[in-house]
Amino acid sequence: MATTQSTQIGGLGYAVKRKEDPRFIRGKGTYVDDVKLPGMLYLDIVRSPLAHARITQIDASKALAMPGVVAVITGKDLEAAGLAWMPTLMGDRQMVLPTDRVVYYAQEVAAVVAEDRYTAADAVLAIDVEYEPLEPVVDPFRALQPDAPLVRPDREQKTNHIWHWEAGDKEATDRVFQEAEVVVAQDLYIPRIHVSSIETCGCVASFDRVSGKLTIWMTSQAPHAHRTVFSLVSGIPETKIRVISPDIGGGFGGKVPVYPGYVLATVASLQTGRPVKWIEDRSENLQADSFARDYHIHAEVAATRDGKMRALRVRTVADHGAFDAAANPSKFPAGLFSIGTGSYDLEAAHFSVDGVYTNKAPGGVAYRCSFRVTEAVHMIERMVDVLADELDMDPAEIRFKNFIQPEQFPYKSPTGWEYDSGNYPAALQKALDAIGYQELRREQAEKRARGELMGIGISTFTEIVGAGPSHTFDILGIKMFDSAEIRVHPTGSALVRIGVQTQGQGHETTFAQIVAEELGLPVENIVVEHGDTDTAPYGLGTYGSRSTPTAGAATAVAARKIREKARLLPRPTCWRSTRTIWSGATTPSASRARPSAPRR
Repeated sequence: MATTQSTQIGGLGYAVKRKEDPRFIRGKGTYVDDVKLPGMLYLDIVRSPLAHARITQIDASKALAMPGVVAVITGKDLEAAGLAWMPTLMGDRQMVLPTDRVVYYAQEVAAVVAEDRYTAADAVLAIDVEYEPLEPVVDPFRALQPDAPLVRPDREQKTNHIWHWEAGDKEATDRVFQEAEVVVAQDLYIPRIHVSSIETCGCVASFDRVSGKLTIWMTSQAPHAHRTVFSLVSGIPETKIRVISPDIGGGFGGKVPVYPGYVLATVASLQTGRPVKWIEDRSENLQADSFARDYHIHAEVAATRDGKMRALRVRTVADHGAFDAAANPSKFPAGLFSIGTGSYDLEAAHFSVDGVYTNKAPGGVAYRCSFRVTEAVHMIERMVDVLADELDMDPAEIRFKNFIQPEQFPYKSPTGWEYDSGNYPAALQKALDAIGYQELRREQAEKRARGELMGIGISTFTEIVGAGPSHTFDILGIKMFDSAEIRVHPTGSALVRIGVQTQGQGHETTFAQIVAEELGLPVENIVVEHGDTDTAPYGLGTYGSRSTPTAGAATAVAARKIREKARLLPRPTCWRSTRTIWSGATTPSASRARPSAPRR
């Protein structure tokens, strides 16, 4: 990209050495498990061997008799303190520890607090839990049947159905399908996947009884949002809670939810007055942390015989496990799935999604995508290929026939998204030319004539990233703005504080380059801080590819305000100390689509 700065400044578009790398290359990063505090205790968790069962007894006497064991926490203990349940980011309620039944395999059942990690692990094995097995339901279609076992009997609604969501015009879509020359349909299943980042989840909770302040070091992609949740659960004012998210060994969406282990360590610190550390092992991480996908999709396309797509109809069942612990913007229970019309000009479209409880670990995390966009892209691109196969058309040709054309922008999709710009035919043609598509097709035909199989895949999609416009996106009722604070010192160095947290994306370099570009300060003189709610301005976190479009935009705006302020000052011999803060909604600069109005 074009830039106004020199290589000495190191602004946008210039290759600079990553500011994070010296500590990581030397093994000097600071992760949650590196935090060691005086008098620290360790927490480990008893987990259920059954997916659905009634708890008839928890006998912790052997564990409590072991030297070094400080306490055992059960659901009944939390219930007495009003801490047995916590909110999820989608506004559901999730058990911290069960009081009478478990609802998924490896669910947290009890917690042990001990003087060291190995004593805590041994004590977990000494706790005797008696279960009365209940019929589990793991198929979401079975869960929707009237006689299915209830996953969540605590709910007022005695059903496993969580919510129904739809977008588009159902009547208009049905009319197009009734008169369509060609209709193709396909059942698609995108199975559960697990994040499995290098670093598992964990925290260190430390409550100071003198000041009444709770400090939590935790593997968090959204420290401020987690501080808000901790305040809601504990009743402690947010001003008395500090969340520190140090170096994070991968997030990918899996470190957005609040896990019971975080709350248990915090409760243990509140009760003992000592710091408490919880670090899950790899088995726990794979069994019980949030999962992604698990979407059962039925899609249909109505088209003409010459390959013009006219309408898209999609019905989906979303398996969310035992609790709806997704991290979608709350106005979009199915995330941004309605972007599924993709890059194509359609007369009509209708999407419907039903969320379902099953006896599985809580699901719904948007793993490495922007809130269900991956599922939507897979669906529409698969359906275009199915239609091409039905009509015996070249997959590239059918895409050219159906693309939104450059002169149609700004374009309003049938599901309510406004596309600002694009030239899809030119982009695809450039890609086809680069790979020699026609030569590959000839090679493919020759090989097939000899009985050899050779596949060529094409995928063209429009993706929305950077959830941030406050009029559209929120989590827990908090608008999804992001913030940046910049302080420029008299000698010309700068301190930048941002509300998003990194898990390896290189924020300390990227955001320093943004400020270098805007202010003309050398990138090596700019320090970026993040991940500490006591110093960082409020932000809604890093996920959905939103860091640079939202917090990056806020950083650029803050830098421009400094630049304007500096112009009003007398000409200085050096930089004068000044400070500005920008906190507000930003439009995702990397996005090619945005909703014109909130939809349910």
